[in-house]
Amino acid sequence: MMARMSRASLEKDPRDVAAMFDDVASKYDVTNDVLSLGQDRLWRRAVLDACAALPGERVLDIAAGTGTSSEPFADQGVDVVPADFSLGMLRVGHRRRADLAFTAADAMRLPFADASFDVVTMSFGLRNVSDPDAAMREFHRVTKPGGRFVLCEFSQPTNGTFRTVYSKYLMRSLPAIARTVSSNPESYVYLAESIQAWPDQRAMAGRMTAAGWEQVRWRNLTGGIVALHHGIRPL
Repeated sequence: MMARMSRASLEKDPRDVAAMFDDVASKYDVTNDVLSLGQDRLWRRAVLDACAALPGERVLDIAAGTGTSSEPFADQGVDVVPADFSLGMLRVGHRRRADLAFTAADAMRLPFADASFDVVTMSFGLRNVSDPDAAMREFHRVTKPGGRFVLCEFSQPTNGTFRTVYSKYLMRSLPAIARTVSSNPESYVYLAESIQAWPDQRAMAGRMTAAGWEQVRWRNLTGGIVALHHGIRPL
């Protein structure tokens, strides 16, 4: 009998979300590359540039998964801590890059001291947290005064026609493609639903400000499919 694959709901129970990512860990990076048509590599580069981390600075990469988002920091001599609550993802990452300090962590209850990072960054993970606002307050807690928070997350295309086409891709084409490349295609139905339900760029900036971040700004990537938000912890 075929095992039933895990699929989270928009209630985002942490156990369900972690189990879902455990299921997709082995093919996660390849699947993302296919489904994003290679754009994920450009998005990672944009995050690296926005963080502007220098050698000797300490970066928390939360929801790092298998560590593909952390590798560019490490390769530039930055002290990066890849953290995730999916143990399956962490195991895959550790097998590939044993030199990275993979850490099990819940975004809403981080196992780090106050003011212990120069930069906190999160890519495509906040949408999966049951209480994103609590998570952003927690990121604020572990960031040093004057430090920065860079959030890379799916958002809303700015062009109306493109937004309609993209919505059809999310709800129809993406799950179909996932069935051919993913170890858990049902998880990509959740992906499409969670993207559709996520706040737009301006609303996300407002929530960052409410969590204590200042000088919040954003930059659209790939026509607004993804938005890169940046905030500073006040001195």
